[in-house]
Amino acid sequence: MKLGKLDNDTLERLILSRFTKTRSESFGAPRIGMDCATLDFDGDLIVTSCDPITSADAQHIGALSVHVNCNDAAAGGADPVALLVTLLLPPSETEQTVEMIAKDLEAAALLAGVDVVGGHTEVTDAVTRVTTCTTVLARTPRHKTLTGAKVGDAIVMTKWAGLEGTMLIATDRKNLVSSLPRETVEKAQALSSYLSVVPESRIAMQHGAHAMHDVTEGGVLGAVWELAAQAHLGAVVDKALIPILPETDAIAKVTGVDPYRLMASGSLLIACENGAETVEALQKAGISASEIGRITEGGFFLSDGTPLDPPGADELYRLF
Repeated sequence: MKLGKLDNDTLERLILSRFTKTRSESFGAPRIGMDCATLDFDGDLIVTSCDPITSADAQHIGALSVHVNCNDAAAGGADPVALLVTLLLPPSETEQTVEMIAKDLEAAALLAGVDVVGGHTEVTDAVTRVTTCTTVLARTPRHKTLTGAKVGDAIVMTKWAGLEGTMLIATDRKNLVSSLPRETVEKAQALSSYLSVVPESRIAMQHGAHAMHDVTEGGVLGAVWELAAQAHLGAVVDKALIPILPETDAIAKVTGVDPYRLMASGSLLIACENGAETVEALQKAGISASEIGRITEGGFFLSDGTPLDPPGADELYRLF
């Protein structure tokens, strides 16, 4: 099998279609384009999701574990409350590594406004590098749930394409970017401070967001496909309107990766009726935002008519 997430058809056929809803508390389950499950406990709705981190070095794995999972909940319109973190280490690691990861988790959790409330830590030869799997618990008032993208909605994107992938390449594969100016590499490494989408999700919810999706594996084009597919609709996106940082462009050129298909945790897609209003609100809060496309009745295309393929394995896996 190929590295990376299962493609959507295989995921649906082998896994998602297998599970039967038996509990009345199970309000909604994950599906293509929707990364969270929702539980109804007679008060606020509880939103939960889990994700592993497998392609980062130990220096950043704590922060990524926090932000990637909190971003899933935030993209579901919920406020992250708590995290459960499973940490698996190969026998070659040291106590200093464990302490470093714990400090990274602590700092990122404080930044995201969540508590780490439990989990599991184990040294095992089942892994060859440090790996985490984190579960987020979040809450949302039952009257504020997202309704799903609608035909004609604008697609607003926050921040920049390939954000997380740029940071990981510059940090974990320095040999691949050694020909670039030091300033470019350092700017790419500093992108770790932009990995949370919790602030922009709150703003989007205040301005009538119909649906949101964080940009992870498969990059911004894959995320556009998933955002629309979740509502059984289509999308048209203009690549020329997708913002890319100079350091991402430079790293893409020397490594050969496609920045539009490169993971970008820290970027959020928002389907909303008034794109200009949402962009203005985000920019007033100091968050870069652009309107990059529109939800349509069906089909996935770039603005020049080129068909938009569904997401596959992320570009990062070609380098790691």
